[in-house]
Amino acid sequence: MKHISFFPKKNLKLKQIFPKSIIKNNFLVENVKPLISAKSKDLTFFDSIKYKSFAAKSMAGACVTTDSLEKFLPSKIQKILVKNVLYELAKALKKIYPTADIDLPDLNLKKADKKKYKSVKFGNNVLIGKNVKLGNNTIIGSNTILEHNVIIGKNCVLGSGVIIKNSIIGESVVIQDGCKIGQKGFGFIPSKNKNIKFPHIGKVLIEDNVEIASGCTIDRGSIDDTVIGSNTYLDNQVHVAHNVKIGSNCMIAGQVGFAGSSIIGNNVSIGGQAGISGHLKIGNNVKIGGGSGVVKDIDDNQIVMGYPAIPLRDFLKKSK
Repeated sequence: MKHISFFPKKNLKLKQIFPKSIIKNNFLVENVKPLISAKSKDLTFFDSIKYKSFAAKSMAGACVTTDSLEKFLPSKIQKILVKNVLYELAKALKKIYPTADIDLPDLNLKKADKKKYKSVKFGNNVLIGKNVKLGNNTIIGSNTILEHNVIIGKNCVLGSGVIIKNSIIGESVVIQDGCKIGQKGFGFIPSKNKNIKFPHIGKVLIEDNVEIASGCTIDRGSIDDTVIGSNTYLDNQVHVAHNVKIGSNCMIAGQVGFAGSSIIGNNVSIGGQAGISGHLKIGNNVKIGGGSGVVKDIDDNQIVMGYPAIPLRDFLKKSK
């Protein structure tokens, strides 16, 4: 998948972003990225001890963190010490990416030019933004909207009433009617006077041979990307929040909800109306029963059920 940004940014040096902080190396910030993927010209953040193993390996140029967490970062990283990491990060993102905290309508949409996309079949009233790329032999249903810079691979089928923005879609992907993909997620910093909206600068990456059934919502990433792995199937009305990563060959039944930043392994099956809390890690080959509430990490090869979700054997004992 290509690493592109859908959001224009301002070229700012670190001191311009954090004018009240002591800055030793006032470099031009190229991007804001997670701990594990940030490079020497990137800004990152570290707000939870849960991510200390990522912090120790980070190659970021600077990191927004707290007094209690800075010791877990490499000495070469500049530490921007604050009381509330996410609040200060939201303010920094707003400076670098001024339009990423709200989804403004794409006002440059035009009806699909069938001469430009000769190998693509269109329904009625399909609207296309600037610089959209469509693969050969793709079919797009009526009243579907593809906003600027979206990339769709070959042999895809998009249903009617689909809206896609800030996304890169692989090959042979099926997206059924009424799906919304790539919009801003539910992110804000609570405040007494006014909630601070958290900008979302990531995107949605959908790999090859994925099928997404009707009425699903897949939010783009905040700092990282939201990812759906190859050959994974989502049933109707599934919600995937920002930064979630779902592995390959997964089967997700209807009305399942994923909270932000959880990582789902390969070959995972989840029954209908289950809920996965945020910042969790679900291992490979896991089976989660319908209606379950997952609030803790799950190791590989486990079968769980209930609320809170527990191993199936324990659930059956309690049910007797």
